[in-house]
Amino acid sequence: MATRRHVLLLAFATLLALAAAAEGAEEGPRGRRLLVLLDDLAVRSSHSAFFGSLQARGFDLDFRLADDPKLSLHRYGQYLYDGLVLFAPSTPRFGGSVDQNAVLEFIDAGHDMILAADSSASDLIRGIATECGVDFDEDPEAMVIDHINYAVTDVEGDHTLIAGDDLIQSDVILGSKKIEAPVLFRGIGHTANPSNSLVLKVLSASPSAYSANPKTKLSSPPSLTGSAISLVSVMQARNNARVLISGSLDLFSNRFLKSGVQKAGSKTRYERAGNEQFVTETSKWVFHERGHLKAVNVKHHKVGEANEPGMYRINDDLEYSVEIYEWSGTSWKPYVADDVQLQFFMMSPYVLKTMSTDNKGLYSTSFKVPDVYGVFQFKVEYQRLGYTGLSFTKQIPVRPYRHNEYERFITSAYPYYTASFSTMGAFFIFSLVYLYHK
Repeated sequence: MATRRHVLLLAFATLLALAAAAEGAEEGPRGRRLLVLLDDLAVRSSHSAFFGSLQARGFDLDFRLADDPKLSLHRYGQYLYDGLVLFAPSTPRFGGSVDQNAVLEFIDAGHDMILAADSSASDLIRGIATECGVDFDEDPEAMVIDHINYAVTDVEGDHTLIAGDDLIQSDVILGSKKIEAPVLFRGIGHTANPSNSLVLKVLSASPSAYSANPKTKLSSPPSLTGSAISLVSVMQARNNARVLISGSLDLFSNRFLKSGVQKAGSKTRYERAGNEQFVTETSKWVFHERGHLKAVNVKHHKVGEANEPGMYRINDDLEYSVEIYEWSGTSWKPYVADDVQLQFFMMSPYVLKTMSTDNKGLYSTSFKVPDVYGVFQFKVEYQRLGYTGLSFTKQIPVRPYRHNEYERFITSAYPYYTASFSTMGAFFIFSLVYLYHK
């Protein structure tokens, strides 16, 4: 009996501990379910270090073959996954109900994706990449070649193993710790569509690189050359969905993650290439473990009051405040910046103010309502490199003074008062003169 009581007490204590942990855990901006599509299950073991880093950060990975006939991204109108890892460069078509349009709709719904290609990239993979704003080299046999900035190996090769170090300067995307070692890359190059301003080159080729078939001699100048070639690009859509596109599947492989690297012409040899840090940090950004902002507690009221009015009057003094936080991967931290601006907007901004911050996430400002009545909006539009965009508005009408709210005597009307009384006085004097003057 005593043993049974102890078991019940232990079970009850365990439930209380789990409930407390669940209550204390903060909910992140994205879910943790990832669908990993492979064209060969061997990729699961050859890229296990990358997958292991995702699982260690709490992601639930569902490994499926890309041509699985039961493949589906949603069921009964609800998406089954929060993100997609597409490591199936050679697959000509997906199985089940998944196709190119389904993948693009998945992104349009606000979900994230990592896509890795190589020299065997199919038209399907190239089509998805094109819709995301990048164009792979049209030559299916082409690879990125660099005879100056290649990685030194024991066997003289065709210089397609690139040691890339031209990285985007962004702590949000690549983390605050600098990637010291070059990143190993072997694959195909792409260019960012110049009409798509949402695409950023994260890892670019050097000026000496070009894209061509390494097995044949060049008969004409290559179409892609120099720093115009992007090796890895990212895209953040207007709905804050994030996409990473790499021209190399080997970039994520165990061999590249654990390999040493020495750049041609350099005496420095690194025990580990920068790949592990690079793919870890970029995947954190793609899956919103960093750089995700949220705005809460938007408030406005008259100076000296606490309640939010339903309407303002012209020339009222008002205060506006909002709290902005950034997801750190484990919790929401105050976001600190000095460039968050507020617009008081009706057709065009009548007031544009940079808000001050208390360094604890609270941004505030105060101003006088313009001497113009109508329907205004409090508008905050905040777009910064690597961060999710903030865009929120609050509509409020502004009325003129009522007839009984004006001052008894208006200073600006003194000339009219003077003119009226002087006219009456002149008329009175004229009447006296006219009536009594002989």
